[in-house]
Amino acid sequence: MTSTGQDSPRQIPRGVDPEEWLRMRERKSINELLYANIPSVQDISHMKNIDTLNAAEHDLLAVALGAPARQVMIRAEEIGPSTGWKDGYLSVEHGFCPPDYNESPGALANSPGRIWADLCERMPGCVARGRVRESVAALPIVSGTEDLIPDKALWAAVVALGMLCSIYRYEVKNDGNEGVTVNPKKYTPSCEMGDDLGEELVGIPRSIALPYWQVSRRLGRSIPHLTFFDQSSFNMKIRDPTSTYPYIGRFDNMDMRWPVFGERTEIAFQKGCADTSGRCRVPAFKTQTDLPPSASFQHGPDAIASCQEHVMNRNIEGLLREMVRLKEILERMPNAFHSINTNPNSGDNYVPGHQWVRWGKFSAPLSKRCPASSGLQFPPFLVMDAFLGRKKYDSFLGAEGLHLRAWLPSNVRAFIAAIEYHYRIPEFVKQSGDHRLMGVMDGIVEAYTGERGFMGTHRYKVFGILEIASKTGRTETNGLSGSSDPNGKAWEETHKQFSESMKERLEPFRGNITVEPNEMRGTFEECRYRSRVLNRSFVDADPNRSIAMVTLDLQNTGITFQPGDRLAVMPLNTWGECAKVAAALGLADYLDHPVALNTKWQRFAQHLGAVSRTSTTPQLAVKDILRRGHLAPITKELALKIHDLLRASSSTVVKVLATDEWPIRGSLGDLLQGAVTDTNPHIWDKAFDLTGDLAWLADLISVEIPRTYSISSHSQELLPSTVDLTISRAEYQLCATFAGDQKITCAGVGSGFLNPFLSSEDVMIETDEEVLIGVSRPLNFQLPIDRAAPCAFFAGGSGIAPFRSFWQSRLASRNNGAGRDILYLGVQSRERFCYEEELREYIDAGLMEVHLAFSRDSRGLVYDRRTRDLVEREMPPRYIDALIVEQGAAISELVMSKKQGGLGGYLYVCGSVAVFDSVMNGIRKAIYNYCSATMESSETIINKAFAERRFMLDVFMTPKPLPCNLPTIPLSQLARHTGHRPDSRMWIGVHGSVYDVTDFCPMHPGGTFIIKSNAGVDCSKSFDNLAHTNNPEVSSLLTKYFVGQLTPKPDFHACPELSGLYDLWAAYLRGTVETLVAHQFEMYEIMGASDDGTSERYLRGSENVWSRENLVNIGLGVRMFYDYQSRLLQGGFAALFGPKLQELVLKLSFTLADAAATGAEMRLPDVLGAIARAKTSPDAVATSREVALVGQFVGDNSGNVRFAERGIFNYAAKSVALDIELLEDIREEACHGMDAFGSAMAMDAHSDEQRAVVLATFLMQTLERMAKRLEVFYAKLAQHKVYQPALERNPARARWNLVRRRMRDGSFFILTQRTVLGAAPAFVPAHTRGADVDFDAVMARIQASIHSAPKLRPAAPRSLNAMHLARASTPPAETNAVTTHGNNSAMRAMSSFIDANMRSIRRLSKVPPGGFSFEQIRDAVERDRERPPTPPSSQGSPRLGPRADLERMMRGGGGLNARGGADRGGVSGLAGGRHDALEMASPPTPPLDAATALGVMMGKLNVRARGGSVDGRGLPSPAASVAGERMRAGSVRSAIPVAVAAHQARLSTTSLRSFKLGAERGLKVAPTF
Repeated sequence: MTSTGQDSPRQIPRGVDPEEWLRMRERKSINELLYANIPSVQDISHMKNIDTLNAAEHDLLAVALGAPARQVMIRAEEIGPSTGWKDGYLSVEHGFCPPDYNESPGALANSPGRIWADLCERMPGCVARGRVRESVAALPIVSGTEDLIPDKALWAAVVALGMLCSIYRYEVKNDGNEGVTVNPKKYTPSCEMGDDLGEELVGIPRSIALPYWQVSRRLGRSIPHLTFFDQSSFNMKIRDPTSTYPYIGRFDNMDMRWPVFGERTEIAFQKGCADTSGRCRVPAFKTQTDLPPSASFQHGPDAIASCQEHVMNRNIEGLLREMVRLKEILERMPNAFHSINTNPNSGDNYVPGHQWVRWGKFSAPLSKRCPASSGLQFPPFLVMDAFLGRKKYDSFLGAEGLHLRAWLPSNVRAFIAAIEYHYRIPEFVKQSGDHRLMGVMDGIVEAYTGERGFMGTHRYKVFGILEIASKTGRTETNGLSGSSDPNGKAWEETHKQFSESMKERLEPFRGNITVEPNEMRGTFEECRYRSRVLNRSFVDADPNRSIAMVTLDLQNTGITFQPGDRLAVMPLNTWGECAKVAAALGLADYLDHPVALNTKWQRFAQHLGAVSRTSTTPQLAVKDILRRGHLAPITKELALKIHDLLRASSSTVVKVLATDEWPIRGSLGDLLQGAVTDTNPHIWDKAFDLTGDLAWLADLISVEIPRTYSISSHSQELLPSTVDLTISRAEYQLCATFAGDQKITCAGVGSGFLNPFLSSEDVMIETDEEVLIGVSRPLNFQLPIDRAAPCAFFAGGSGIAPFRSFWQSRLASRNNGAGRDILYLGVQSRERFCYEEELREYIDAGLMEVHLAFSRDSRGLVYDRRTRDLVEREMPPRYIDALIVEQGAAISELVMSKKQGGLGGYLYVCGSVAVFDSVMNGIRKAIYNYCSATMESSETIINKAFAERRFMLDVFMTPKPLPCNLPTIPLSQLARHTGHRPDSRMWIGVHGSVYDVTDFCPMHPGGTFIIKSNAGVDCSKSFDNLAHTNNPEVSSLLTKYFVGQLTPKPDFHACPELSGLYDLWAAYLRGTVETLVAHQFEMYEIMGASDDGTSERYLRGSENVWSRENLVNIGLGVRMFYDYQSRLLQGGFAALFGPKLQELVLKLSFTLADAAATGAEMRLPDVLGAIARAKTSPDAVATSREVALVGQFVGDNSGNVRFAERGIFNYAAKSVALDIELLEDIREEACHGMDAFGSAMAMDAHSDEQRAVVLATFLMQTLERMAKRLEVFYAKLAQHKVYQPALERNPARARWNLVRRRMRDGSFFILTQRTVLGAAPAFVPAHTRGADVDFDAVMARIQASIHSAPKLRPAAPRSLNAMHLARASTPPAETNAVTTHGNNSAMRAMSSFIDANMRSIRRLSKVPPGGFSFEQIRDAVERDRERPPTPPSSQGSPRLGPRADLERMMRGGGGLNARGGADRGGVSGLAGGRHDALEMASPPTPPLDAATALGVMMGKLNVRARGGSVDGRGLPSPAASVAGERMRAGSVRSAIPVAVAAHQARLSTTSLRSFKLGAERGLKVAPTF
């Protein structure tokens, strides 16, 4: 408060606080506030209840005491400083943040509790050395009572002690024994524990447990727990607490006070979270230009309290001002997420998702009963929920939010209650009927919980980080992820939970929402305001007005916008296009006739009612459908609809469908005008029936989608009255099918509506139709927070649109020290130079620099620095890239970061894809000419600018037809392009199309890893969840990287067996690719260290995880490798060799066994046995011992790791290299198998059963090769050792340390022991190679796997605390949620398959119907094992191709037919081929592709007549006739004809009991994955 002119200091009584005296003086009476507007006598006479004239008692109490929220804030400020803010931080200036970040830590440093702060400062080094528990145990016990720890030190004490307890618990659970281990040793500190202080502190030394328990109670925490804001907001220190400039970006003005791990990931993540809470010095709010430049919620509580005060006082204008202020605060908050970047080139902002796993384990709650350290504790979430009047908390995150709210500090809880239960702002806004207030409230709702607001941005950021984290070991997160998600994908489950909570928040304002929030993006749902076109103006000298400035009315809408924002406009179709459709369909007399609406149109009608602020849903008529529906361009779906309605009778429609590109350049009216002339009238009348409710019209024409345009104006008004758009009319030539020989120019739907042709009939038609509009804010195209930063704008043509708002905003804030503004503009000619007069004024005033390039005009304009003018100069036409090269010296300095010695400028590109390419080429050449030696280093500089979010794009393009006649791309080719190797390409699949995103990856706003995690697979679902499908900017960029269409699934001629095998193998191939891609994230960091510990081979931007302060980093590098390799070995490549592979083996074995000749002995490759033997081989055991040795270093406090530093580096690099090599080999084998399906369908076979047998044989041999590769992998890895003294810095000392270790464990004295007769040998040879097995052996292994699998129980709802504890307790060997889900699904599928085919399996079994005893079965199996093995061909080199296997199959045949071959006689069945293979002497050959293999396979088979074998007279033999009868009878067995003797005996079917006995005979092999 400030005094008025008449209140001089002399008038204030002495001894009275001046501020309090002035505050009391300006207070009004209750009657003045509540009874200022008493109704007139006439109004009172008509009132039925006269008591309503009196104010409610709660209003009287509130006026007497003040607004509840403000009173809570005043009380907190009054007693907070004297009590150490025990009730929690809350103040007008600082919100929920400490007024002084150094006060509490300083008080702690001056108390005996400084020992906790000192240890926290040393903690990153202790973690790196593996000495956390020893350091904590060495602390003396210092009590947390008032006599030792003052109140002002409480918050620092609770943060320090909470971090110490959490890191101690983390070290106990992750001590190197949680993964692969041999003779585990547990460290037991010799100190007193705090077990008697509650289950949270069990096993924690009393030196930190006791004071933590005492300090927590003094702060009102009934049980000790670490909160989200303890780790972030309260664990920061400000570099310059008094300055706003130059540290406007708070991230750069903060440091983490006590990091635990000390790595960049932890620091960047916590600083980003603290940045959102915010603390910055900001002047008082006046206009939008004076808004806080930070991304924080710091001033949110004060704005909310002010809103409540104005509601209490019925002050509409004051409420409007404060609501606009709150809206702008919320709109800036998503900027905080920019400080958390998953791009490796982003420097200090880099947060790799796979390292986030470790932080998630650290922050787990100390017990199940204490609250979790979750982002749901973030005050803005709960405060804004209360402000907006959230009614439902039924979702998981909603219920947990209420639970965590009860554990917040008292001041925060009181503030939330004050705004939730008193003077609710949304209710007052609705009752006021003020359209401005309602519009601003819609903006607040969108800014907080909308798709483009804080909640939507938060969800997308979490989605990307969680996807990477889940694929690299984090098994669960909030929202029951990993347990209830249908696909086992934690990030998708979290996305779903976020969506549910967002819909709960939106419900009070949007009603019942039937779609997901991400499905609203890019639809009419984003246009929540009504407007009108006021004016269309010329912006250049072009007489055709190809570019126009369109002004729209914003009066009484409540819309506000910022530079860079876009306006979404729902276009209206021209009356000419509507007339074409109406004439063809005979709707001229039905324009006002109501239409029966489908679901989508009904939603649109409800949306219109909500936007119009009416309680009823408007009825849409025919003209509404025509004006607001999608009429152009013609999509394939729309053409097919017409084709089906007209029963394929229109030749015009047939011509359209025969096109080789989509969409068609034309409209629905053009198509119907052509079709109505060549279609039978009876068919036409039946298709478009005019006697009913016209429901077919709503089904034929879908709702149009909005078009987004950059806003080209900036206003300093509180509520702008108008908005300007710069619209370039998109023109195209009507396709020849409709235009014939004429050249007819048409305009795009959106641009043609806003900027129609000057000769258009629509220009002459007076209309007052309202247009739906909405404002969207792209997070990746905004002005820098630092106004002093230099900015360069690159535009082509109408791409100047957003930059007009940029320079207007920047020049309006020149008094605040705005930086340099440079415009680089490329246009066709002088006549199309937009906003020339306005730019010349700024140039003349010295406020801007403008550089121009005319591509079709030699009349150039050159910027003259001396005269500050654009000087005319004759020059050859040029494009913008030539201009950039010319200005290369200045541009290069802008691109380079400050750390590279550059200016660290912000660069913006707006224009078409062609403009974008031209600009990027020019910048590359400019940097190459002035700053770098190679083009590769130029790319590095540019990528860093993108990673630092200083390079931003607004790329647009009119949708162009894409060719549909290019060769398709098979799944195997997509899978091979994962880009995980240097100089390799990266492809993704989206909705049937393939895109090469290698060049775009460094520019991706969400970071590089999120794209890499989806490389080589179809990522359509993630693409949809991130709302990219409806994003025109994304669609425009994708067309640039389009490669081709995915090969569709082959037509298997209604053969479910082949179709099922295809789906199963495709899922397995996807699993191999995802496993390979997931391991690349840690691969780069683990392989990065050289033998000397340097990071020469490191991925650019990554952190050296192996050393800290020139010492080996046990806590990060050694632990990371141990967890990584343990997860790999103990999990056993679960996604590759687990139940998914077993399911393949089961179904392929069944196919081959069922197709074998009756009575023939079917021998199958022992794939599962080979895998089991590889896992239990001596090589695997030796490998496990080496990994266990690495684990011992993690928990070893003796310092022995210093004697094996380089050995660990070398072993880790070699191990990971072999890991990736195996994963690549498995992927390649899976790709060969995938290709075989297409080749099988292309071969000349008389039945699908024949194809199935050939294909199954090939795939079984492929799986056998995979098993062999696993064996070779263990053999190679076993050759490498951790202890390599020759590599160490001090080899002699390393050898002596090894000797001492051998002396201690007794192994050094092994030669002194006598050899005893009968003792176990010291060396066990490797297992002999396994022979082929029969079908019973395969079934036995499958049954054993099913029986040994953990029984799945329905997931019971768990609390957030349990979620975090489960995540923290998960050992590194635990497979991720995706793999676990896939394995469980495979187990269920195998069990279902066995149940469904039980009769056939009993028939194929060799057990006689009478059954065997268990002892007989066991003896039979043992005899089968002792039989001399027949080595399969796949047991050769693992890199040999499948040619030898295929040739064996071709020679041993199985009775398959080939077209045009000679009769080679009968064979005894598929088993015969395996014995013939022993006689082959073919040398090993390189891998053979599936198509060639299957072709050769069919070319060497026996020739027989279709239906059976043929004797000399050409008649079918009796045996073949029997086979034909069986085939016609629909036997379950394959109907492939075989030449068998009539006297062959058939195997007897077994009983179910006998089969079960056979499944339970208990083969003693190691369980598979």
